[in-house]
Amino acid sequence: MSLLEERWRAVLDGMAESVRSSGREAGSVRLVAVSKFHPAADIAELCRLGQRDFGENYIQEARAKQTELAGLDIRWHVIGPVQTNKARDVAGRFFLLHTLDRADLARALLRRMPEGGTQDVLLQINIGEEPQKSGVAPSCAEALCEELLQGGLVSAEGTGLCLRGLMCLPPRCGEGEEARPYFVALRKLRDRLSARTGLALPELSMGMSGDYRQAIEEGSTMIRVGTDIFGPRPVKV
Repeated sequence: MSLLEERWRAVLDGMAESVRSSGREAGSVRLVAVSKFHPAADIAELCRLGQRDFGENYIQEARAKQTELAGLDIRWHVIGPVQTNKARDVAGRFFLLHTLDRADLARALLRRMPEGGTQDVLLQINIGEEPQKSGVAPSCAEALCEELLQGGLVSAEGTGLCLRGLMCLPPRCGEGEEARPYFVALRKLRDRLSARTGLALPELSMGMSGDYRQAIEEGSTMIRVGTDIFGPRPVKV
């Protein structure tokens, strides 16, 4: 067993243990392996072992890996900020975009969407209201949802942009238990938005290497894990 496989299986075991201890159903949490800066060969190895979901931060890197690994059954996730001028490289090309945070990005994605195409998206919430991070402030999330819905920019299903839930990246304040209040806040915000908009919003993308157990306990449906699987991230040259 390679070190990569050993790490991946350890995360799967930890995830399954957290799901069981939380009284949740097996299979209710998706593991997104964050492969940013890691080689396509590592992705291919994990894919052969059964890992299907991979998250990338940078569109150019993601598109290159999509081309190189085109023969593999991979669900690609965008987990980094997207500039509007990159919309043509995202719309209809990824399983899920985690980082929709403004109406102009939604408009750009729709303009670039292949005819009859669909792109599932999550609303990124700046849950810690940190000025250096992307995402809409929690207090502005309802207004953005209403703008997206009333403008016909998103829907719950069908073609175009389908809003599936929320994503957050908590402040790095020690991780673990210190991240839990932010996960609770995101879940409660999702519940309020769902009640007010009528959208199901079933997905909560929250939890990474240092805090995915707490995220699962608070309702995460997908965790984004990089370091615990791939090891330290290579330095970008």
